[in-house]
Amino acid sequence: MHTTVGIIGGGPAGLLLARLLHKAGIDSVVLESRARSYVEQRQRAGILEQATVDVLRSVGAGARMDREGLVHHGIELRFDGRAHRIDFPALTGGGSVMVYAQTEVVKDLIALQLAEGGPLLFHAQVHAVEGADTDRPTIRFAHEGREQSLTCDYVVGCDGFHGVARHAVPEVLRRTYERTYPYSWLGILADAAPAYGELIYAHSARGFALASMRSPTVSRLYLQVPNGTDPAEWPDARIWDELDARLDQPLVRGPITAKSVLPMRSSVTEPMRHGRVFLAGDAAHIVPPTGAKGLNLAAADVIVLAEAFAHLAATGSTQLLDTYSDTCLRRVWRAEHFSYFMTTTLHADPAQSTFDTRLQLSQLERITTSPHAAAELAENYVGLPLGPALRSGGHGTTARLRA
Repeated sequence: MHTTVGIIGGGPAGLLLARLLHKAGIDSVVLESRARSYVEQRQRAGILEQATVDVLRSVGAGARMDREGLVHHGIELRFDGRAHRIDFPALTGGGSVMVYAQTEVVKDLIALQLAEGGPLLFHAQVHAVEGADTDRPTIRFAHEGREQSLTCDYVVGCDGFHGVARHAVPEVLRRTYERTYPYSWLGILADAAPAYGELIYAHSARGFALASMRSPTVSRLYLQVPNGTDPAEWPDARIWDELDARLDQPLVRGPITAKSVLPMRSSVTEPMRHGRVFLAGDAAHIVPPTGAKGLNLAAADVIVLAEAFAHLAATGSTQLLDTYSDTCLRRVWRAEHFSYFMTTTLHADPAQSTFDTRLQLSQLERITTSPHAAAELAENYVGLPLGPALRSGGHGTTARLRA
């Protein structure tokens, strides 16, 4: 088999890239190692920046999102017995975010790809990417009991930190910057109506808590817990009691349908390109979920990449492909910093002193009393605009996106 762009990974980054390429008339093949049912049920992010919303609409994947998604115009910070709302539109000139789960984004994109797009192969286990620095890189994979190869003009790795694509960048040229945090999140899904209109981020002496939602009838809630926590150590009643205490608000209780522990880490791999192999999404960078940046960073990567491929097809120039890594990394490091700031400001480090806690409270006080500090948080949360490199690279919807 041969294709213009071989995409490894059928998560939101790979699927969105395939859809953008399809709309631009560029053929691709998507290889996903897992079953369709697994990919469609994998719980991940639930906050979409305006640019992500816009691009999903532009590729025909916005109808159900617009029916079922929840537009949010702010978040609430709770600390030191007080609550303060951050008003996104007032602080950003009209910005907002959309609550719509990654699982639903993936379902919508899979349906479109199977109905209209190029091949999407599930249970396709990629073993290696060969010839990254040649004009015909090859993906070796197993599918339906047979070893197969896919030659490509270009390969895009959207297969996560532990995927194969990262290793196509030679170790001598690859550098990974990492930070591991001394706490995790215990996350739950509950069939319970949210007792709040917007997300609540709570700083507490007992640890961080986040109240989110998936729909008007499903709550998504998180508690800071020690690394290595076993979810079985947290029976349902204990979870609800602790949420009430940290959020300083009694929540509507209901059956907990999912429970898992999420380690907190930051990671950036540079460069995001070697030869004709490109990295996107978690294959290149991971952020702690506190800043709601993971899915949105992945979407920004593939918006930039799709625009670069469209520019190549229209002009024959590789200019935007050649600057892809630098263009994306500028945004990645800004998002990494924001996610680090939100994480370290709101969580209680097991080793922190009372002095450290007072510094956190001082920072939160600054955000909630200074319009400039509040605007900095709001602008980063709703999504910073793409730089001029993308906007000058073409025309149409993706070139105008704020991501």
